[in-house]
Amino acid sequence: MPTVALSTISQLGQAVLLAVAGFGRFTRFAGATAMWLFLRPDRWCRWHLLGRQMYSVGVASIPVVAITGAFIGMVLALEGFGQFEALGQQGRLGGIINVSVTKQIGPVLAAVMVAGRVGGALAAELGTMRVTEQLDALRAMAVDPIGHLVVPRFVACVVMTPILTIYSDLLGVWGGWLITVRYHGVSEYEYWDFTRYFVEWWEPTSGLIKSVFFGASIGLIACYNGFHSRPGAAGVGRAATDAFVQSFLAIIMLNLILASLLNTIHASFIAEEGLSALG
Repeated sequence: MPTVALSTISQLGQAVLLAVAGFGRFTRFAGATAMWLFLRPDRWCRWHLLGRQMYSVGVASIPVVAITGAFIGMVLALEGFGQFEALGQQGRLGGIINVSVTKQIGPVLAAVMVAGRVGGALAAELGTMRVTEQLDALRAMAVDPIGHLVVPRFVACVVMTPILTIYSDLLGVWGGWLITVRYHGVSEYEYWDFTRYFVEWWEPTSGLIKSVFFGASIGLIACYNGFHSRPGAAGVGRAATDAFVQSFLAIIMLNLILASLLNTIHASFIAEEGLSALG
């Protein structure tokens, strides 16, 4: 076999082994986080640990999430009005905008904003602590850094991402109303009537369910990259960049998986209701 082919196979094999090893490290890290989360809540469930993280993840992210949600709603209304007007169905535009915002766009965009604003910051913060040997100092004082540092940040991401999703949904609905009703002159009654028809309890609920998984993935990925940051400023910067990129990929992949799963559950639920009504 030619030398070039052997070299290519060797490099491919090394890449696969590194990927498997990285997945194993991440699995162990997630397992340790879950252990501290469920078995030792007395170690992390303290306001001085959780309060600052919830403020950093949630309250400080409200402006960017709200602005993003509002402008997405307005853009959807601007882009969709022409097509709906051509069909004479501009009154239905509110329902289409709001079901899209609450079920898909709102949760995804809120999570992406959290990943960009918070995920990179968490990775950089923990990476700096690793480089400056603060994590080793905690271990020397018999304090597990995962229970003390990771779990509060993870919980903050899980709790605050759904709340930010609600802000994003509300501002997206308002942005769609502003352009559709106030700018294009569509009947306000039709806007809200078709919204009521299209958006039932399941659409915002499924969006919030997704946001819980999005927040968990952001928290785990950001903290993992920070804990495994390479030495030096370049290593910390690379950890922050990897945290955002990996979180973004996790969000879009989870969105596809959860959309399929939740749609199946909803279809089964509707079928059971139909059978119950017939019975």
